[in-house]
Amino acid sequence: MPYINVGRENSGEVELYYEDHGSGKPVVLIHGWPLSGASWEKQTLALLNSGCRVVTYDRRGFGYSDKPAFGYDYDTFADDLHKLVSKLDLRDFTLVGFSMGGGEVARYLGKHGTRHVSRAVFISAVPPFLLKTDDNPQGIAKDVFDGFKFAIIQDRPAFLSNFLSNFYNVDVLKGKSITDQAVQASWNSAVVASPRGTIDCITAFSETDFRKDLQKIDIPTLVIHGTDDRIVPFPISGKLTAETVKGSKLVAIDGAPHGLIWTHAERANKELLDFLGVMKTEPAQVVAK
Repeated sequence: MPYINVGRENSGEVELYYEDHGSGKPVVLIHGWPLSGASWEKQTLALLNSGCRVVTYDRRGFGYSDKPAFGYDYDTFADDLHKLVSKLDLRDFTLVGFSMGGGEVARYLGKHGTRHVSRAVFISAVPPFLLKTDDNPQGIAKDVFDGFKFAIIQDRPAFLSNFLSNFYNVDVLKGKSITDQAVQASWNSAVVASPRGTIDCITAFSETDFRKDLQKIDIPTLVIHGTDDRIVPFPISGKLTAETVKGSKLVAIDGAPHGLIWTHAERANKELLDFLGVMKTEPAQVVAK
């Protein structure tokens, strides 16, 4: 499996797992919390079938990547991403961030600029700023995030089960656009993550202010968000991100939950492919002989 070295902790290296498939214009997919690059399954297939080169990777602490006890902040995440795209020598590439991954897109562009980046996409993403403060009164109270951390310390597997129910709006969408097995697959991915990283990432995505990062974006930008997102509410995230990034396109998917890249994949993929200017094609059919 391919890995890239992004640092060192004590006697060990810190390496990130990534996958690099297909050809054509590169699209880098950055996963959400507390999942891994595997969560992009439906988008990876659509992009490959449309002739794109698709790069996914597991954030430090998650999936197959190493699980250090440090580095769970957006400056480090952006630097990790920069090391990956530099190693792969990507040009004219698109950054797509889901949920927490949208923070990587914002901070990467704010810190490293748009050189070689042609487009940006935010899906169910955490920017501009989730935390309720004096200058962000519509945000979410810190007590909510502190409650997440406490519940994780008490029983992380149980917390993940409850969290993913709201992630996919299972009470409404079960049997329609989400199955028990799909939720279980997400739980299986989340439960192998670093407990320390899982907690520290809550601080990162809740307390990092991306407003200045968004203001620096000067490339075509697409924002996709569900109107029924219970994790990152649309009015304080997708709507405001689209208002902050000049010339961006906003797609609000009616009734979609936070995890719309699975539940509403067909609509999300169509919007993504249209934005990239590529045509959806059917996968090759295998005929048994």
